Amino acid sequence: MVKVFIPRERRPGETRVAATPETVRRMAKLRLEVEVERGAGEASLFRDADFEAAGARLAGDPLEPWETADVVLKVNPPDAFAELPEHEARRLKPGAVLIGFLAPHRSQEMVRLLAAGGVTSFALELLPRVTRAQPMDALSSQASIAGYKAVLLAAWRLPKYLPLLMTAAGTIKPARVVVMGAGVAGLQAIATAKRLGAVVEVSDVRPAVKEQVESLGGRFIELPLAESGEGQGGYAREMGEDYLRRQREIVQRHLAAADAVITTALVPGKPAPRLVTAEMVQAMRPGSVIVDLAVEQGGNCELSQPDREVIENGVLILGPSNLPAAMPHDASLLYARNVLALLQILLDKEGKLAPDLDDEILAAALLTHAGGVAHKPTAERLDLQQVPA
Repeated sequence: MVKVFIPRERRPGETRVAATPETVRRMAKLRLEVEVERGAGEASLFRDADFEAAGARLAGDPLEPWETADVVLKVNPPDAFAELPEHEARRLKPGAVLIGFLAPHRSQEMVRLLAAGGVTSFALELLPRVTRAQPMDALSSQASIAGYKAVLLAAWRLPKYLPLLMTAAGTIKPARVVVMGAGVAGLQAIATAKRLGAVVEVSDVRPAVKEQVESLGGRFIELPLAESGEGQGGYAREMGEDYLRRQREIVQRHLAAADAVITTALVPGKPAPRLVTAEMVQAMRPGSVIVDLAVEQGGNCELSQPDREVIENGVLILGPSNLPAAMPHDASLLYARNVLALLQILLDKEGKLAPDLDDEILAAALLTHAGGVAHKPTAERLDLQQVPA
């Protein structure tokens, strides 16, 4: 019987968990033996008793299950923590399977340890944008939560209403919100800001998203289209500096009139594009708010800092690095379903591990395998030979 282990996440500020009682119950039906570390779901409001009732066994030892598990399900990359005697990645047995957000671009030590230990790891952020992979698309499920929460955060910190108000004392104009980037997080931010009554304007380098923006009630900011911003799989691609300069000139006029700015623009495997300069912040209204959702990859705003509040010229700049963790219950529900969907295609009809590494989804998400690094960009970054799947 395949043994699946769900450890408690130890990264500071992380409240999510990689499995829920719902997905544990489904794993049990697949004839998997599930072990959950005690307290793993506590921060996301899933009790140990709920996991037990769903068919899981509770593990009190935080280390032993790593060594015996066939599959480990994680939210964040394995790491070293003061309460553990050694790096989590060292505990995995050769041939074990690891699934989670593995951040290979910034977790280089972990990648080397996984490769050296003969671990087969699948990074959820490497999943291809194909229809069959949609149930596994954890990037989208978590980005949707971040976009929603970003607007609520901006509304909370704004010194004014978001909606239009007609009162006996006169009319209050609606707040103006600019959303930069119309991916999953951006679209959810648009929808949320519109529901709250704001006037929403949207900037994106991909003309194809204009129809989606307008269907949600947003106004699309037309940009110079000397080059297309459409990248592979529907993602935005990295744009040239001349294009970004012209984009900033156009967007600056809208930012100067904005009450809140939500930046969500990311390019896979690259630093976040710099869309809001210090000069643009100086031109904004005092009391306005910027929420930079790209801060973990360098930030869309020049002045944003991870998990810190910055005030510049009366403008409040927020850089939350893990907004989904602010809604841990629903974030975990969605994430756990994404993880289970990927785990299911690793199993045969008898519930045994039998990954077909020629499958386009598994081949794209495969990070390490058979003692080496299977993901070419990561292998090149670490100066290691790529191991073909």
